[in-house]
Amino acid sequence: MSDREEFLAWFDTTWRAAEDALHGGDAAPRLETWSTREPVSLLGLWYEAFGADEARDVFRALGGTFSDVASTRIELLVADVRGDFAYTVHRELTSVGVDGTPREYALRVTQVYRREDGAWKVVHRHADRGTIAIDDM
Repeated sequence: MSDREEFLAWFDTTWRAAEDALHGGDAAPRLETWSTREPVSLLGLWYEAFGADEARDVFRALGGTFSDVASTRIELLVADVRGDFAYTVHRELTSVGVDGTPREYALRVTQVYRREDGAWKVVHRHADRGTIAIDDM
């Protein structure tokens, strides 16, 4: 299996399962997919964080706001691997409870990953709404 194939297998299983768990209110799997080694950065739709500890605090807070996940969909647009670094550009369409209120949102996301001790870890995420409309998904 090539580095790219191995990375995409991880992205399609471990990373996606962690995102589903987060939207169900459990941040622990997402914490496992993120690096604890600096530098780490997060430019999210609602929060930003600089540093692994700060990012982990954001994820724990997010986990406490999500519930009743109805659906999550990931549309991978671009992915590449170069040595111990990888990146993805993808869209996320989510239907979930946020603080008890049903919400639907679509994000465009760029993430950077680093292979650490043989495992892929997210080291940067940028997510925004951009021009994506839910009806376009």
